[in-house]
Amino acid sequence: MRLLRAADRIATPWKNGGGVTREVAAFPPGAGMDDFGWRISLADVAADGPFSAFSGVDRVLTVIAGAGLVLDVEGEAVTLDAAAPPLAFAGEAKVAARLTGGPIRDLNLMVRRGGWRAQARRMTVAGAAKVATRADLTLVLALDALRVTGPDGALDLGPLDAVMLDDQGARLSLEGHGRTLIAEIDVDLAHHLK
Repeated sequence: MRLLRAADRIATPWKNGGGVTREVAAFPPGAGMDDFGWRISLADVAADGPFSAFSGVDRVLTVIAGAGLVLDVEGEAVTLDAAAPPLAFAGEAKVAARLTGGPIRDLNLMVRRGGWRAQARRMTVAGAAKVATRADLTLVLALDALRVTGPDGALDLGPLDAVMLDDQGARLSLEGHGRTLIAEIDVDLAHHLK
C-alpha cells in the first residue's frame, strides 16, 4: 500500500487556465498533461465555465464536496452532487459546468483510451467494511477520517488522504464512520496484445 497524503499535493493550473488541480497520482510518474497514461486528481471548482478538452482520454468525474453542479455534456444536462454516482464521459466532448450553489470539489479520473480502463464508486463505512481489490490498480480516497488495514499493515487516513495498491485480489479492511471513494484502473489488454 502506498500512502498519498493530502498535505503533499501541489496546486497546478488547469489546462484551460480556469482554475487549479491537485494531482493525487499519475502514470508514468512525472508525466505531464499531454503524456500521462492515467491520472487521478482533485479540483476545486469556484466558477462556471468550460472543461478542458483531452482528446483520446476517457474521464470519470465524481463530486465529493459542495452543493453540486450541472454539466452540459454535448448538449445533455447532467446534475451531479456529493451523492450522485460518478459520471464517465469522453475527454474530447464539449463540456461546460454550472455550479448550483457555490464552489465544489471533485475527483477527476482520466485514462488514455485504448491503453487503460477506469471506473469509480462511492462507499460509506459505518463502523467497518471490507474491500477486495479487483483492478490492476486501486486507489481508496478517504473523504472522512478512516483506518485502512491491508497487506502491509494499518494506515490512518485523514480527509482526502489516499492509499494506492497494485495488488489485484488484496483484501482491505476499512474502519471508522465516513465516506470514501474507490477508483479502479485496469490495463486494456485487448489494446496491449495487438
